[in-house]
Amino acid sequence: MPNQKRKSITSGLLLILLGLVFLAFQLFPGLNVWADQEFTWPLSILMVAVGLLVIGALTGAADMLVPASIVGGIGGILYFQNAGILTWESWAFLWTLIPGFVGIGVFLAGLLKWNRKEMGDGLQSLLVSAVLFLVFGSLIGSVFGYVPFTNYLPILLIVLGIYLLARAILRGAQS
Repeated sequence: MPNQKRKSITSGLLLILLGLVFLAFQLFPGLNVWADQEFTWPLSILMVAVGLLVIGALTGAADMLVPASIVGGIGGILYFQNAGILTWESWAFLWTLIPGFVGIGVFLAGLLKWNRKEMGDGLQSLLVSAVLFLVFGSLIGSVFGYVPFTNYLPILLIVLGIYLLARAILRGAQS
C-alpha cells in the first residue's frame, strides 16, 4: 500500500475514533463523572503521546517517536506533580529532562530504522539531559528538598570533563 494512502487511512480512522469518544461523552453524561474520578488531566496528555505513537506505527513514520517521547515524558512529569509526588516548583530543574525525552525518541527512531548515527545522537542527548538534571537538581533541587546529588556534583563534573576530553582526543586520532 502506498505511504500516502496509508497515512490518509490512518488519519481518517483516528479522527473517527476520536469523534466516537467525544460522542459517547455527550450521549452518556455518566461517563463525564467516571472520567473525572478515574483520570486526571495529565493522563489526557499521555493519551496524546500514545496517539502520536500509534500514528507513527501505522504510517511507518519512525520519526513520530520523537514527539511521542517528548509529550509522554512531559505528561509523566505533570502526572507526578498533579498527584503530589513532585511539587510544581520542581519544574525549576525537571525541564532538564526534556532533551532526554528527545534523546529517547531519536534513539528509538534510529533503532527502528537501524541507523547507528541516530542511535548515538539519541544516547548523547540522554547523557546531556542526565548531566543537566544532576547539575540543576543538585543546585536548585536542594532548595526544595530534592535530589541528594549535591555532594557528588564535583566528581560528576570531573568525570564528564575527562569523558569529553578523551572522546575528542580519540576522534582526533582516528581522523
